[in-house]
Amino acid sequence: MDYLKRNYDNLERFIKKGKALIIYGPRRVGKTTLVKKYYNSINLRKRYVTGDDIRVSSVLSSRNLKEITEFIDGIELLIIDEAQQIKDIGVGIKIIIDNFPQIKVIATGSSSFDLSQKIGEPLTGRKKTLLLLPIWQGELSGSYQTKFELKENLGTFMIFGAYPEIITAGSKKEKIEILMELVNSYLLKDILSFDKVKNSKKLYDLLRLLAYQIGSEVSKNELSDSIGVDAKTVERYLDLLEKSFVIKRVEPYSSNRRKSIRKKGKYFFLDLGIRNGVISNFNSLKDRNDIGALFENFVFIERYKKNIYSNFYGNIYFWKSYRGKEIDIVEEIDGKLKAYEIKYSLRKKLKVPEEWKKISKSGVKQITADNYLDFIL
Repeated sequence: MDYLKRNYDNLERFIKKGKALIIYGPRRVGKTTLVKKYYNSINLRKRYVTGDDIRVSSVLSSRNLKEITEFIDGIELLIIDEAQQIKDIGVGIKIIIDNFPQIKVIATGSSSFDLSQKIGEPLTGRKKTLLLLPIWQGELSGSYQTKFELKENLGTFMIFGAYPEIITAGSKKEKIEILMELVNSYLLKDILSFDKVKNSKKLYDLLRLLAYQIGSEVSKNELSDSIGVDAKTVERYLDLLEKSFVIKRVEPYSSNRRKSIRKKGKYFFLDLGIRNGVISNFNSLKDRNDIGALFENFVFIERYKKNIYSNFYGNIYFWKSYRGKEIDIVEEIDGKLKAYEIKYSLRKKLKVPEEWKKISKSGVKQITADNYLDFIL
């Protein structure tokens, strides 16, 4: 598998006149590959630049119409890779869009909190955004002849995750080396470069605690006590980890939204290879005691990717009653609820909690290792 077909391969369909196309997501998920593929396929006068080029950065952050006009003179397509490295890049793109709406502009960025600060407000109404994540199972389905073959590799995805380099790596040793490089060299790069994050050890300690608690409710106060920093710092670290695409918070379902936000949440990893790299555990499924948690994380994130790529506009929660009864996934769309319970193996028939029956009449569907593909594809 040399090239993995992505959901956004045909970028042309996302480009609109007078709007910049912004592609963001974690580091090394294939943003550069995606835009270069488009760049090489299109017959236009074009320019591909990167945010770490000093001259490019100087021009696009200058706010000088004359300089920017000279920079883009004669081109029909401008691609700016790693755009978040350019100061005030949103203003620079706005100048181009407002004065030269015929030019197609594509920008990529690896950090949502950084990218949103520099692009969001200046480009209000002038951008289309795409979120690119590690490989979705639906993107892999074309590389496997049957669903059975895809399912045969479930254990590999649960242990090594779905970064493009991991999918194409040939051996277990190579996969581990790539993941450990991602964890140690790239994972926290965006966060640690943020000027308010001083203590990388505390941040990593927090990440390890979350890795051992996937699928479980998390108390910020307990996390605070465990790593020895105040609760506000924990909250800020959690926010940064989420905005830099390491984790995803899930809130409990409640008809009272304010009350729900104050309750304990759950945190899943955007990629299980990263999660297992954080705790240095790449054992096979038969040698693990966390299969249930891994499977729940896997199913949730794959469903999340599916929803992102299919423009699902509802909300995703988990549910827990006062008596401790739980439902793993609750999706709400147009005021209607759908509930799913995730179990790696089906040991006994699901009994729907009485409290849930009072909330929804839709019942609860079980998602297992036998039927999960129907849920995430």
